[in-house]
Amino acid sequence: MPIKGIIPPLITPLLNNNTLDVNGLEKLVEHIVSGGVHGLFVLGTTGEAPSLSNGLKKDIIKRACELINQRIPVLVGITDTSFENSLEMAEYSKKVGADAVVVAPPYYTPISQSEMIDYLENLIPRLPLPLLLYNMPSHTKLHLAKKTVSAAKDLGAIGIKDSSGDMFYLFSLIEEFKNSPEFSIFTGTELFIPETIMQGGHGAVAGGANMFPKLFVSYYEASLAHDYERISVLRNKVMMLYNTIYNVGKCNSRITKGINCALSVLGICNDYVAFPLRRFEGEEKHKIEQYISELSEIMI
Repeated sequence: MPIKGIIPPLITPLLNNNTLDVNGLEKLVEHIVSGGVHGLFVLGTTGEAPSLSNGLKKDIIKRACELINQRIPVLVGITDTSFENSLEMAEYSKKVGADAVVVAPPYYTPISQSEMIDYLENLIPRLPLPLLLYNMPSHTKLHLAKKTVSAAKDLGAIGIKDSSGDMFYLFSLIEEFKNSPEFSIFTGTELFIPETIMQGGHGAVAGGANMFPKLFVSYYEASLAHDYERISVLRNKVMMLYNTIYNVGKCNSRITKGINCALSVLGICNDYVAFPLRRFEGEEKHKIEQYISELSEIMI
């Protein structure tokens, strides 16, 4: 701490709705770590956390921490509609060796900024691990205001991941906390990595790093070095992911399903996704196979 760099939001490799793909998880973790990433985020949006049972969540937390074996920080998403469930998952994460927890606003009943601050005032003092905030308004119905983020920081939060897709908001966070280098600002929008780093942010939680970790580490390093020529080349490669893997199918879940399917095509893990999502089959899977065949030759 402070955390920085490329932190992939790990997908949850599954054999079925109740069973972890243990061999796939081991291969996936080693694939990601060998790409030079700086941390791992378990049970985020890409990891389908809200769709998993508590038992399955605990299984992947424990196994991921064992596989990482302190090589890089492990962050665990504990967001839940139940306050007590979040605390339980935080305690378990501490027990099995995680380094921090990640919290977004509870995601069913819409809440106000003041209610979120009250929630954090009650939650953070009881957490056994450092907290990273997660701004995901498309899924939680609450776009965290700067005053809410400031309140979290004052309570001890170590940073925030912003997945709003709003670059102005992201830059306003960087400006707001520029004199607090210990408070990490992460983007969840992969195309924003150079701007985030060069404005003074700390890194990215990049779903594409499940597939091509070296690409995103290089993108981050080029941004740190202000290597504009290299950034341009790498941004074009990231854009290819947006135009191919992330753009198959019409459902809002297509990015998660696309990454899972791509990892299956790469021979890393199974592509099962938890209910209510369904994995790509037929024409959609064939498109992913074609795209991976084309992309694997040019990605780092």
